[in-house]
Amino acid sequence: MSAALSPLHPRPAPSTRWIGYPLRRLEDRRYLRGQARYVADMALPGMVHMVLVRSPYAHARLEAISSDQARRAPGVLAVVTGRDLEGRVQPLPVEVREGAQIARIARHPLLATDRVRYVGQPVAAVVAETRVAALEAALLVELACEPLPPVTDPHRALRGDTCLHDAVEDNGLLRWSRSGGDVSAAFESAQRVVRGQFHLPRLAAAPIEARGAVAAYDPGSDLVTLWLSAQDPHRPRAQLSQVLGRPEDRIRVIVPDVGGAFGSKGALAPESALVAVVAMDLGRPVQWIEDRRENLAASYQGRGIDAEVEMAVRDDGRILGVRARLVADLGAYLLPSTAIPAITTGMLLTGAYDIPAASVELVGAATNKVPLGPYRGAGRPEAAFIVERMVDLVAQELGLDPVEVRYRNFIPPQRFPYPTPLGFTYDSGNYARALDRALRRLEYDRWREEQRRARAHGRLIGIGLAVYVERAGSGLWESAAVLVDPSGRVVVRPGSTSHGQGHETTFAQIAADVLAVDPRDVVVERGDSAVVPRGVGTFASRSVATGGSALLVALEKIKIKATRIAAHLLEAAEDDVAWDRGHLHVRGTPQRAVSFQQVAAAAYAPFRLPRTIEPGLSEFGFFSLPGPVFPFGAYGVVVEVDRETGQVRVLRLVAVDDAGRIINPLLAEGQVIGSTVQGLGEALVEEVRYDEAGQLLTATLADYGLLRAPQVPPVHSELLETPSPFNPLGAKGIGEAGTIGMPAAVANAVADALSPLGVRHVDLPLSPEKLWRIVQTHRG
Repeated sequence: MSAALSPLHPRPAPSTRWIGYPLRRLEDRRYLRGQARYVADMALPGMVHMVLVRSPYAHARLEAISSDQARRAPGVLAVVTGRDLEGRVQPLPVEVREGAQIARIARHPLLATDRVRYVGQPVAAVVAETRVAALEAALLVELACEPLPPVTDPHRALRGDTCLHDAVEDNGLLRWSRSGGDVSAAFESAQRVVRGQFHLPRLAAAPIEARGAVAAYDPGSDLVTLWLSAQDPHRPRAQLSQVLGRPEDRIRVIVPDVGGAFGSKGALAPESALVAVVAMDLGRPVQWIEDRRENLAASYQGRGIDAEVEMAVRDDGRILGVRARLVADLGAYLLPSTAIPAITTGMLLTGAYDIPAASVELVGAATNKVPLGPYRGAGRPEAAFIVERMVDLVAQELGLDPVEVRYRNFIPPQRFPYPTPLGFTYDSGNYARALDRALRRLEYDRWREEQRRARAHGRLIGIGLAVYVERAGSGLWESAAVLVDPSGRVVVRPGSTSHGQGHETTFAQIAADVLAVDPRDVVVERGDSAVVPRGVGTFASRSVATGGSALLVALEKIKIKATRIAAHLLEAAEDDVAWDRGHLHVRGTPQRAVSFQQVAAAAYAPFRLPRTIEPGLSEFGFFSLPGPVFPFGAYGVVVEVDRETGQVRVLRLVAVDDAGRIINPLLAEGQVIGSTVQGLGEALVEEVRYDEAGQLLTATLADYGLLRAPQVPPVHSELLETPSPFNPLGAKGIGEAGTIGMPAAVANAVADALSPLGVRHVDLPLSPEKLWRIVQTHRG
């Protein structure tokens, strides 16, 4: 943590504004005291429990389900199969973005009927009085299956030898392409064409809290209420409305405290929709909580993409054009947001560089694996990895320092807003400044000298850099409501929902800054579709840029009305009323003042107001971005690869991030550190693995690698501010920064360390065994 953030005080000095202040998280008290309430903590009267029967096969024809024994088991209330749902529900909806072609026939059903297509696919649901009874009865359900040939390699899948969906002969679930600039001319005029092939494996989000849901149905009001561990209430409600074919106003979604998501709880899960169906059928509340094995096997996974890339370059390192073919391993079905990460990867393949021509072709293949979905970064880490590895390969081939190649190709600050050849318009940026700061913090020149000395003794030390630019603010619009009650307490109801980011503090600071009150006098209510205004939700680092801006709109309306009321009470002109630390006074005569609380009380006393002022003090705010915002940053890593073990030791790690205006630097730095550790884990140890039969080999946390605390080095971070012109706060977003910049920087550092052995590239993860084998192969 940087020294600029300490010491921390409970409140700033009177002259300090709340926006930009490193306030400690207001919501942490209940978490630290064990007072948070998660879906698994719920115990509604009469609540029963649902357990899933899942496919043990990666690919099979489902011929029969024998459930008689399970139905007769003690405490069992129902066994539900796909046949029981026919004609009653629809598969999960699918989002289509950026002109992509989507095979809608491959939408995910709630329960399999005639065919199973991945290990862990839900086949039946057992509902019982207790979870133990449901688990025991689920073991009595027997599946009669005819195994079919599984396909786990996306390239083989696209040959169409085995079709997962009869209507998709080549297993191509997604097709997308885009070109900009004169790509042919760029490659014809190039003095070099540098090529690279990259594989980014699938990853598991592995939140501390697995997925879960509770549903209840009130026949009197015909209302389905779903308590859900999710990233927001609005998207699941809209998706459940389509699945059930019922109006959204007859569905209420409540998101309680959430123990992490990292993108994996953005879309409605088939199991969560099934909970609602069962609750309606039984007339009793139903709870479903998955265990860790289920989470690893059936929760959608991230990354999983291969790339073949060419860069047209001049001998001085100037990049003229990019061509790329991407193959994404989408899994067996399309979930609502399955297509988004791969398309985002394609659109960001020019990175932070002024590349005039680019062409990208993307194919998403169906395989016998759990479907793909957004995982922290959702396409941006993939793009940064591909672009930044290519820049290092260009430098290696031309014999240039990778720093120089970057400086020669950066988009200059005066070119913003900058339209890329692949369709984005970057709002603002100063990429050279970010790299300058990263090099200084990394002590780049000193480590280059140290590297030269170490190599003379056979040590494998490498230095890696990565400059990323990412898209944030997806969905583009958000809403917020603000209510000031008669006591002066400010109630903020944002459309964005926290699942660990610290929104209760961030939004309270924005409100406190605008209304000149203390953040502890602000209540942030979130996560209930019946309480908060309709919104888009929390993903893609969008909450401050969109949700904060919508809140600002509502707060400014509150401030205008409160000023009018104060002017009436003070018998002054509105332009003469000034705000100062919870009071409104007449300019030049501070003794003529009313408190914010007095203004709020007057707002609810119609007899004290003129007829021109409506009673009450509540407002709604809506804000829409003209386009995404684009945070950026520069990461640097120094590593040493142990020749005898293949172990990667991180000697220094720096993170420089520019997310526009920072509301709370303490929370922002916490996001950077957390995401950086996740990105380091992706680089070094994480990989979801399947065997050729489609069986999951990383089915427990003993098999799926996660970093432990002793493996995490100090993170030297720095925050810069290049405000966005696209929103009134000037904010961008920082929630995914480290997962975007870190994997590429580590991969560049390890490739640099191994370059004396003639190694050009190593795919992730950079595990000790993999690197040991490479070192032994090149020992001579």
